[in-house]
Amino acid sequence: MTLNRRKQALTEALSDEDENVRLAAAEALEKLEAALSLDDILQVLKSASRDQQIRAIYALERISSPRVFPPLLAALNVRDADIRSAAVQVLGKKKNPQVLKNLVKHLKDPHPAVRVHAAEALGNFPDRRLIPFLAALLQEQDTELVKSAVRSLGEIGDPEAEPELLFLLRDSRPAIRQAAVAALGRLQMSDPAVGQPET
Repeated sequence: MTLNRRKQALTEALSDEDENVRLAAAEALEKLEAALSLDDILQVLKSASRDQQIRAIYALERISSPRVFPPLLAALNVRDADIRSAAVQVLGKKKNPQVLKNLVKHLKDPHPAVRVHAAEALGNFPDRRLIPFLAALLQEQDTELVKSAVRSLGEIGDPEAEPELLFLLRDSRPAIRQAAVAALGRLQMSDPAVGQPET
């Protein structure tokens, strides 16, 4: 009953005289409707076709509820690589630190695309403990995997990644060098004297 009352109030707020209120009401209403459809989405994950399951996993990204995590974590263990990839991407965007170990585990997934998405997903977590796991990928031959790891190192922004990124500037692949340069530009300053005016 409460959710229906909330939905009615938000629907009425779509007609508010202030544009910002109308925009906020539309955004809140979209989130509420996504939450109301959570049970339907979870049912699709249990019994629908593979393509519908993948769409359902992506739909969970819009829902803010702790109930989305068990099915997403379960999807990491299915045999279908596309389902694992989708789950890895959504878990990365959820930015819940409790799923980090699950994402790190998929850096060694048997399917290349899952590894790439796992490396990319880790960039959403500002946790310097991830640097060794991502740095280990920089020796791989898979260009997309290396680029994802480099982008994530840049997103994390910790200066500890600098030596590995500097080394990549000598890589034979221009795409890797470009990614390394961009990541170096995102690292935080480690020298406290940088940017200080001279006295």
